[in-house]
Amino acid sequence: MTDFKKLHVWHRAHALSLSVDRASKRIRGSQYTSLRNQIFRAAVSIPANIAEGRRQRSEKEFGRFLGYALNSASELEYHLILARDTRIIPESDFVSLVSQTIRVRKMLYALLKRLATPEAEPPARKNSRSPKPAAPSRLAQSPRPVVFSCSSFTQRLLSQFGAQLLSELLREIRPLVEGRWRVVKQRDLPTSSLLDRDH
Repeated sequence: MTDFKKLHVWHRAHALSLSVDRASKRIRGSQYTSLRNQIFRAAVSIPANIAEGRRQRSEKEFGRFLGYALNSASELEYHLILARDTRIIPESDFVSLVSQTIRVRKMLYALLKRLATPEAEPPARKNSRSPKPAAPSRLAQSPRPVVFSCSSFTQRLLSQFGAQLLSELLREIRPLVEGRWRVVKQRDLPTSSLLDRDH
């Protein structure tokens, strides 16, 4: 972990504790000794927890000590309100100290939020020479089905002439089947030769 003195929030909290120390020394009366000590302890607890938490081994532990510092800031704010309402400290001291306390507390909240937010991973480098996709293997390609379409006239011829006509028909379309395995449409069938044979 880095040095706590590099944290801006620690410097603000340390300055707040010094301001509270100067103001608490002006509080008179033995009956206010307990309140004066509580104000000073709460103010000193803020930078002390920041410093102690910064020396922890993990960010999670650091965040736990920042939570302690936040609790001390809220405690200090209440003690200052009480001191103002009982007229132990003047209004000018109250306004100055409370504004510093609220500013430190906002900085602590922001630091806690930053610790809770995971850092975004750097984008992966794009390889300029990305491998080309492999061409599909011919063995993996399934053969295209051959679809035959016969007209009603051709079906009548088949029923009349039987196996001989079927043999002639297969001999006519064999070049189409052996060529590209393409779909044979109705117009591709050699109906002209069948018509010639019929007449």
